[in-house]
Amino acid sequence: MRNVGLKVRMAVVGTILFAFYTAGITFFYVAFGAPIPLLIGASIVFIGVQYKISKWFTLRSLKGQELPEDQYPEIHRFVEQTSRDMGIDKPELYLVEMGVPNAFALGRRGNGTVAVSRELIQILERDELEGVIAHELAHLQNRDSIVMQLGQGIASIIGFAAYFAVLMSGDNDLVDIFLGMIVSNIAQMLVMVFVFAISRHREFVADRDAATAIGRGDPLARALEKISQGAQRREPTAEAKDVSALCIFGSDTSLLSTHPSTEERIKRLRSY
Repeated sequence: MRNVGLKVRMAVVGTILFAFYTAGITFFYVAFGAPIPLLIGASIVFIGVQYKISKWFTLRSLKGQELPEDQYPEIHRFVEQTSRDMGIDKPELYLVEMGVPNAFALGRRGNGTVAVSRELIQILERDELEGVIAHELAHLQNRDSIVMQLGQGIASIIGFAAYFAVLMSGDNDLVDIFLGMIVSNIAQMLVMVFVFAISRHREFVADRDAATAIGRGDPLARALEKISQGAQRREPTAEAKDVSALCIFGSDTSLLSTHPSTEERIKRLRSY
């Protein structure tokens, strides 16, 4: 993470997430009397298992298949060279079914996966596709997937704490169970607001790093234009909607969005 702005944002959001995590652990300690070391260990295992299952389930739900090197040798060579330049291991490459042109990265720099949709390969020129892939490699280099997964794990812990807090304060009947689920979702959403805020900035950083990797920003800008147009003409699969937070393109611009506006990204890319 060479970007100073990203480091500052990470420090602020990291402090907030740590406060949420501490609050969750403290609640379970007070409510159930479980030892702190046990709670910390259990939370680490929970987040780790969640991370592993999420990666496996995401690729499986999108009918992911390894990208054949004999059919796409240029993509594999580009990924191998760019990964070497970025100082990361070459990730696994997958072809997925999303119904729309898109791409995403999973994992970490030493054990990563980059997935591209079949529709993306069909509509992009070679330099545009390289811009998209470089963007995803930048996410691996900057550990963005790990940060997102950690945030989701902490949000889940807070959600569990909120759920049990409601149950323990009521009669533990169906009304309390229903109310607990609502409060749990609201609590998780509150945590994710901070995760999504840093995610939006991380997209700008990955765009810039991709432009640096391929020498200019225009190919990725053109790719984003085509991806945006493709998203307007086609409907993503239900499974693709579930992983939209991971993808290079997201159309939501609300407080809970994980991506900045496409127009602003394209404007910045064309200034590089």
